Amino acid sequence: MTYVLIPGGGCTSYHWHPLTDELRRRGHRVIPVDLPCDDPSAGLGEYADAVATAIRAAGNGQPVTLVAHSLGGLTAPLVCARVDVELLVFVAGMVPLPGESGVDWWVNTNCPMSEDESVDTFFDDLPAELAEAARREFREQSGARLGEPSPLRAWPDVPVRAVIARGDLLFPPEFLRRVTEERLGISPDEVSGGHFPMLGHPGELADLLESYRNQPTVA
Repeated sequence: MTYVLIPGGGCTSYHWHPLTDELRRRGHRVIPVDLPCDDPSAGLGEYADAVATAIRAAGNGQPVTLVAHSLGGLTAPLVCARVDVELLVFVAGMVPLPGESGVDWWVNTNCPMSEDESVDTFFDDLPAELAEAARREFREQSGARLGEPSPLRAWPDVPVRAVIARGDLLFPPEFLRRVTEERLGISPDEVSGGHFPMLGHPGELADLLESYRNQPTVA
């Protein structure tokens, strides 16, 4: 099995590293991707090109499982038109509609926003040392082209699954469950932890990903 890991806004392959290590330990091939998130000239199409390029550079030409986190969910469906994908998995992911911009997603889904700036909606559940390391690895997420309509014109004909985190403070589970059911027509699975379950609960998330191999759901 080859897993391709697409990071969320401002994130890098570092933010996948516990899950990357866990999946490799289990014998899987893993391709964690870095996106040109800090390049104001890059939009979702360029992000998808970067993922496709990383997959092709890794070789073997076999179908992959795409795993997309948070903002990476806007990129993932576009990748399906560029390479052979056998399964698409959203992890605390933004599920887009065809043509929907990243900016419009927040409005169209009526996403709740925390008004308490003292609350860490990303890493609140992580050990302090790991949370601090994750913050240091952030890159600036350019918003220059996030207001553009997505080049996605139709949902890809690819099996899809979705995972939400029970303690997610950025995308609360009841909110993301509703969005997933409305937009994908499936009920998401749940894992422990906050917005970054790949950092806090990599073993549990790896178990869930492996369980999908024999029971994909088509969107």
